[in-house]
Amino acid sequence: MSASHGLQRLRAAPVFASGFRPFYLLGALYAPVLAAGFAGALLGWVDLQGAGGLLLWHGHEMVFGFSSAIIVGTLLTALPSWAGMPEVHGLRLAALVLAWLLGRAAFWAAPWLPASVVALADLLLWPALLATLAADVWRMPNRLYRLLLPIVLALIAANLAYHAAALAGDAPSATRALRGAVWAIVVMYTLKGGVLTPIFTGNALRELGRGDQARFLMPLEALALALLVALAVADLAGAPALVTGTLAAMCAIVHALRVARWRGWLVADQPLLPALHLSFAWLVLAFALKAIADLSGAVPETAWMHAFTVGALGMMMLALMARVSLRHTGRPLVASVLTRTPAVVVFIAAALRLIATVNGLEPRTMALAALLWAAAFAIYLLRFAAVLVGPSLPRAA
Repeated sequence: MSASHGLQRLRAAPVFASGFRPFYLLGALYAPVLAAGFAGALLGWVDLQGAGGLLLWHGHEMVFGFSSAIIVGTLLTALPSWAGMPEVHGLRLAALVLAWLLGRAAFWAAPWLPASVVALADLLLWPALLATLAADVWRMPNRLYRLLLPIVLALIAANLAYHAAALAGDAPSATRALRGAVWAIVVMYTLKGGVLTPIFTGNALRELGRGDQARFLMPLEALALALLVALAVADLAGAPALVTGTLAAMCAIVHALRVARWRGWLVADQPLLPALHLSFAWLVLAFALKAIADLSGAVPETAWMHAFTVGALGMMMLALMARVSLRHTGRPLVASVLTRTPAVVVFIAAALRLIATVNGLEPRTMALAALLWAAAFAIYLLRFAAVLVGPSLPRAA
């Protein structure tokens, strides 16, 4: 087979027809790998200290390995669908996938590679994505899409800061860099999820004759974003606990009001929509836990992060992954038991992880939560792996 023929087959492969296909597949495959490594380290079965210490290893690969795959796949699918941006597919998409794979291979091989090589490989994906999207996003008539660009820049800066700190042996700075990346994802989640959830809900309400979509209130949306950014900046700058706790409490109130306006309880019987609304309930809980931790110390400070990363982000990812995998391959939006199960399992995993954090339970409880979280994505793979690599079905007119 000639090289040109091989490239043609690669370009035409269904898995490279749209951004969600390879990145959802790889992200869902990576979740059990990460969970198994983390659980094994907690139980003393494997030693991951060579990868920069267990917590840094876990934090980095959760953000820049697993989460990045799902987020990139979603962005590459949502922007063409919602903003009319040209779709990235074929060899351009394969190049982005290769950048992700190189980062993961280098990070796992970190004990045997120069740190500079690991950093270079791991830093490829987000700059490549920015170069792919920036011009088209900037030209979009709706300027609100431009808010995506500073978020991507923040993720690039956070990963760069992480590797600079790792090269210097500065674990606290590396931890702060990962925290900055999580805040950037919180902002992206709030902006994008806060658009898609009420729109999907409004569509279902109209179809069912139960009402209409909640009207967007720009002052409320702007206030929610401003408070969130202020909280992130204050937290990363090491502001007094009274300041961060007060801002977190204000975020909890404003975002709870924002979410309540969507009336998610009216679509509780609809496929995949309850998971979207429950994910925002986890977000409000995360803000509340941050406020409680900073103002009273009644819960550990890390509780809010687990509520967001495992609960809010996990449920949002699984709900969107299922919806996108069905809709964008020409399949009806029918949620079978196997389709709904991952969100239920990740909800249980988030609750268990939060209980373990608040009550200081032994590593076995945290390991169980990690394995349940991984099981949710393994179930998603069981249902959708063939869909992701196979051709789309003809769409009805």
